[in-house]
Amino acid sequence: MKFDLHTHHSRCGHAEGEIRDYIEAALKAGLQVIGISDHSPYFGSKEDHAEPGIAMAKSEFTHYISEVLKLKEEYKDRIEVLLGVESDFFPEHADLYNQMYEPYPFDYIIGSVHRSGGVSIFNKNRWKGLSKNDQIKAKDEYYDLIRQSADSGMFQILGHIDAMKGYYPEFSRIQTKMVEETLKIIGGHGIAIEVNTSGKTKTVGGWYPADDILERALFYNIPITFGSDAHLPSRVGDDWEEVQRKLREIGFKEWVYYRRKEMQKVPL
Repeated sequence: MKFDLHTHHSRCGHAEGEIRDYIEAALKAGLQVIGISDHSPYFGSKEDHAEPGIAMAKSEFTHYISEVLKLKEEYKDRIEVLLGVESDFFPEHADLYNQMYEPYPFDYIIGSVHRSGGVSIFNKNRWKGLSKNDQIKAKDEYYDLIRQSADSGMFQILGHIDAMKGYYPEFSRIQTKMVEETLKIIGGHGIAIEVNTSGKTKTVGGWYPADDILERALFYNIPITFGSDAHLPSRVGDDWEEVQRKLREIGFKEWVYYRRKEMQKVPL
């Protein structure tokens, strides 16, 4: 069974195409399950559309959900369409985000950290001039947010858990115990992490997370899922077979997707 749980569309302001385009792309790619998971609004902001080039407006949220549910019904005999969302994780607004999600029939919610220390994790300038100790501190802060997102109980999946390397490949060589500690906590909660193939579109040129993290994830019995993080319909299911082979090589026997927040296991 082929599935892809991480896709975007035009509402977020930095993806191309509409939801239907991603569903049609999934059909062409031979997928049986396609998850729609655009970026959540900035619910903690007073503005309706705080970051037009990053996330959808608050006023678009119900329209987004309605459109996915309508298409889920329309395509039910051809492909399973899942209602998801990629949620930013801000500890200070966690309760508010939970309140906003609670009324809706999400199949899953992806929790992703995109900002750490008040700066985008993809801002390569954040590393300029940092001492070794400051680099360790920055990496620890990032993983502490991921740890808190796992502890929050808000999410079924944690997104791209080493994406901070996207435009700074040296990130992976910063040594800190926080990565191991965070994986142990994720495993204790039984939350899935994704293999996200969008890293190939960044300077780092590979998937998230790195193989060594996947090996430790297996050790801690962390469920694994797949997400292309497609911002173009043509990337739906991108590298699915290659990821499947790699996970088998590492020793995984299954991967998972979610329906009505219940884990569905699929043999590798």
